[in-house]
Amino acid sequence: MTRIPFSALLGIAATALFFLSAIFADLIAPYGMAEIVGGVWEPMSAKHWLGTDAIGRDLLSRIIFGGRTTIYVATMATILSFTLGSVLGFTAATIGGWVDQLLSRGVDLLMAIPSLILALVVLSVMPVTLTMLILVMGILDSTRVFRLSRAVAVDIAVMDFVEAARLRGEGTRWIIFREILPNALSPLVAELGLRFIFAVLFISTLSFLGLGVQPPLADWGGIVKENKEGLVYGVAAALVPAITIAVLAISVNLVADWVLNRTTSLKGGRGG
Repeated sequence: MTRIPFSALLGIAATALFFLSAIFADLIAPYGMAEIVGGVWEPMSAKHWLGTDAIGRDLLSRIIFGGRTTIYVATMATILSFTLGSVLGFTAATIGGWVDQLLSRGVDLLMAIPSLILALVVLSVMPVTLTMLILVMGILDSTRVFRLSRAVAVDIAVMDFVEAARLRGEGTRWIIFREILPNALSPLVAELGLRFIFAVLFISTLSFLGLGVQPPLADWGGIVKENKEGLVYGVAAALVPAITIAVLAISVNLVADWVLNRTTSLKGGRGG
């Protein structure tokens, strides 16, 4: 049995802690998400472990509930981007011809516009709901997944086991999901961690700019925005969610690096 390195164990433990905190936020948060329990920017104490925010809400509770919203939106957007991007990328590489050209040029067009600017334009004219945020982030991020999956699939599609599947008369769906996908997991898994962290940063940026998660819901970017004025007075409330984002990013990347090291060799697909 392969021994899991300490860095990977640390990453798995930290990532699991974040996700469990998000799932059980209602049970572990000491106060309600919007409950005012003290004065403005109270320091850390036994009653408020991270102090209070700009209007007297418990900062630890806000971080826990904010993590639930941030992780949920980022996870769903990542799932959408990988489902859409990988399927379209594999399809373009497998079919080729005008299908490849049409999909590739459409992705190039979307990638020519900065994602943040395009997201701000769309969200400024559309209702800002969690569903809309997930759709916008997932579709924009799927362009990066498309480029990666297509590049990987192009190399796999010319291998002998894929040609053998074609000669057996297997259809495009079989070739994509039974031949190409299992052999493309290594780079896709590594990209999965990066895309998830990008989604966390993206939703936090949108919320900081006022077009992300809307009150009364909390998310880490919104918490930074709510408490940024405190930095002028030496209050570190705005730094807590920023540090939380950094810790999550490091932990997820540690896991992704370990998984990538375990799956670096490209294995031949199975016929039949």
